[in-house]
Amino acid sequence: MKCIGLIGGMSWESTATYYRLLNEAVRGARGALASAEVLLHSLDFSAVVALQKAGRWDLAAELLATSAQRLERAGADCVLICTNTMHLVSAEVQAAVAIPLIDIIRETGATIKAAGHSRPLLLATRYTMEHGFYAERMEAETGFRPLVPDEADRALVHRVIFEELCAGHVDPASRVAFEAVVERGRAAGADSVILGCTEIGLLVRPDALSLPGFCSTEIHAAAAVRFALEERHQTVTRPAEAQLRERVAA
Repeated sequence: MKCIGLIGGMSWESTATYYRLLNEAVRGARGALASAEVLLHSLDFSAVVALQKAGRWDLAAELLATSAQRLERAGADCVLICTNTMHLVSAEVQAAVAIPLIDIIRETGATIKAAGHSRPLLLATRYTMEHGFYAERMEAETGFRPLVPDEADRALVHRVIFEELCAGHVDPASRVAFEAVVERGRAAGADSVILGCTEIGLLVRPDALSLPGFCSTEIHAAAAVRFALEERHQTVTRPAEAQLRERVAA
């Protein structure tokens, strides 16, 4: 079994879900006493949020790249950024290590495409919904571009993520509000829903919505287990040889 490296703590609420999902999947594949080999570097989320608010994605990239390097040195065979938003700097993180980064956008897009959907509604942080990196990456990977809610619904989703879910608070009223956002997305032409923040699965189940739902946390963790158990998956890729040569030369 290969060792899975997690860059976590963003927030720790969803990182705990990753740990559970990884171990449940390995136990299901290998038997009741089997568990995943995992290395976790849990960051201080308040420091990451401060960089997000300041627009200092360059410093955020350095922070996560250093984390990935620490995991690599400790023996991780792959690395996961346990948050959608911080995949804005995934290229910088991948370039910093010689082990593969299992990318949440690539894995989620491939899963939606394989299921036959092409107009997913993206529910995520404001950064993920509005910055453009997520939609552009998914369009490049799959050929389709996710829809995003209107301004009022984006504000609602972002507020619930940061003020409630990241603080460990699950409010049934917010679940109802999210279901209404999904229904408005369906009316606008969406054929599926991306739970594109790793905390959203704490609030709503993807199979309990008016559209087919895809939980990015579950998809990401499943991809990591496939890698760890050496089951080939076309969307999990290793760094380009050119990057490896650059690292050796350095």
